[in-house]
Amino acid sequence: MLITFRSKGSHDITMFGDIAQQLIHMMGFCETVPGAIREEDVNQALRNLQHQIEVTKQEKKQGDVEQPNPLDAVLDEDEFEPEICLSVRAMPLIGLLESAIKDQSYIMWE
Repeated sequence: MLITFRSKGSHDITMFGDIAQQLIHMMGFCETVPGAIREEDVNQALRNLQHQIEVTKQEKKQGDVEQPNPLDAVLDEDEFEPEICLSVRAMPLIGLLESAIKDQSYIMWE
């Protein structure tokens, strides 16, 4: 499933459903699709998301154990997929939230 975030004055952002729902939850909203954030709640949603991303980074740092470097192993190209961290995946949504704050707009997803 794909989820598309929309706000007037900004480009649409489309994400895989599981990641999008995780980010919606981190903003402090129900993962129900479709959904929306009212104009007056966008600023708090952005703060919540940034805070939760920071918490996730700290938890990951504390839980990290020396992992073998997958590039050291002999792998076929099809076997290795680098992990994309949540903070990188959230960047387009953070940009959309910032744009909505600037434009005094709502955000919706479907």
